[in-house]
Amino acid sequence: MTDDPKTLVSTDWLAAHLKDPDLRIFDASWHMPDTGRDGRAEYERGHIPGARYFDIDEISDQRSNLPHMVPPPEKFISRMRAMGVGDGHQVVVYDSAGLFSAARVWWLFRLMGKTDVAVLDGGYGKWVAEGRETEDMPPIMRDRHITVTRQNQLVKDVTQVAAASKLNDFEIVDARSTSRFKGAEPEPREGLRAGHIPGSKNVHYASLLNENGTMLPLAALRHVFESAGVDLKKPVITTCGSGVTACILDLALERMGHRDHAVYDGSWSEWGMYDDLKVETG
Repeated sequence: MTDDPKTLVSTDWLAAHLKDPDLRIFDASWHMPDTGRDGRAEYERGHIPGARYFDIDEISDQRSNLPHMVPPPEKFISRMRAMGVGDGHQVVVYDSAGLFSAARVWWLFRLMGKTDVAVLDGGYGKWVAEGRETEDMPPIMRDRHITVTRQNQLVKDVTQVAAASKLNDFEIVDARSTSRFKGAEPEPREGLRAGHIPGSKNVHYASLLNENGTMLPLAALRHVFESAGVDLKKPVITTCGSGVTACILDLALERMGHRDHAVYDGSWSEWGMYDDLKVETG
């Protein structure tokens, strides 16, 4: 793997840079509601030295009835300042699953105009498996100044996705499992229809990962997308259940050199809720 501090870095890279004064690390572990796991509690039991906890549900737009939607820029700024994250910092994000929720935070920083941010390949599990240092105390945090410039082209709303589905001018790629995509399995969130956005393709996020949670090499990533019928010459909108694993697809696309991709923030939590939006199954 080639380390890239704008997309993905190895545990070796992080270990070598752990004491850098301009490095900021986030534990962004988040779990589906039905798992009974608590990302913050797990962070408090042990984390990579210096890591702050990024609460995806709290650092969100809580005026929305949809889960963990993008926060207003001013809320993002206030939370980052309080955690000592400012302009000029290199950010590394990891999670406890290998690669699951960390990509959401990587994408969120990019949406706010911050590009010096990478995901830790293999996450906390790989770090611990290699016998590397952990701690259970939060770091000392001092306010830092941070400016953001929201990159609106990196996010799509339901109206834009509906238009893309109708016009077929984007590839819409769904990161959920094949059975959820086909509508053969009920959605984990109550009240949602089963199926997928008409015309969308299915690339389950797990198909982009090795068993240890690291991301596949570039040629293998490309093969997965192309095997799913995705035309990589077209702009891409990624979607999933609630806008978390869609960001893994975006991370893979960015690694592959695809530069025109965006996340449907509402994802199936929104699309599956409204009867006037068409759904395909099978």
